[in-house]
Amino acid sequence: MFHIAICDDEEVLISELKENLIQYAAETGKEFCFFLYRDGSELLADYRPDYDLIFMDIKMEKLNGLQTAEEIRKIDSTVGLVFLTSLKQYVWKGYEYNAVNYLLKPVRYGVLKMELDRYFARYQGKDEPFLGFQNDSGKYKVLYKNLRYAETDKRNVMLHFEGQHQVLYKNIKEVSALLLQQSQFACPHRSFVVNMAYIKSTEGLELVLTTGERIPISQPRRREFMRKLTDYWGDML
Repeated sequence: MFHIAICDDEEVLISELKENLIQYAAETGKEFCFFLYRDGSELLADYRPDYDLIFMDIKMEKLNGLQTAEEIRKIDSTVGLVFLTSLKQYVWKGYEYNAVNYLLKPVRYGVLKMELDRYFARYQGKDEPFLGFQNDSGKYKVLYKNLRYAETDKRNVMLHFEGQHQVLYKNIKEVSALLLQQSQFACPHRSFVVNMAYIKSTEGLELVLTTGERIPISQPRRREFMRKLTDYWGDML
């Protein structure tokens, strides 16, 4: 099942695009679940981390597609974005937000089919595991591979990823249990869970990450952690 969002303030366009997508699904045997929005602000307010593809008009009255895409990319770096526009001058601007492509209105089925074939040939079956969560700042979708580490932050946990620091309203025990299901994570300290892919070196009782950040290694956990890190580095060679 693929989750597809359509965001456009033209009811006729939404209806026609949905019909074309239903036709494509019938021809290819795919299953689509649709989420319809009339403005970028509606899409952001109801954003779901499991969207696979978003069709979005560039020119909307309240919050246009480019502004919406900018906010989406802050919380989700992987969802496919296809811009809908009748104005070619906006096309290159759209690629700043890693758009899959753009479609000129009115959208012809043959062009849509070609773009969908290209999209699914590249992405189908390559969905990467991610952590989805929500806090007071918004909703986030973080690929596990992009999560550098998690650390205790008072009674919650601070996640560090892609230049961001966002709080997760869970305790470190819960987060550790979740992250340790992924083979690249390990606990060097009771207050930290680190992605070993980001470890550059160890210096005494500290880890040095590729970003220059330093994470402590507790003495009681040192032996087990170093064993796991050695195994991980060995597997990477």
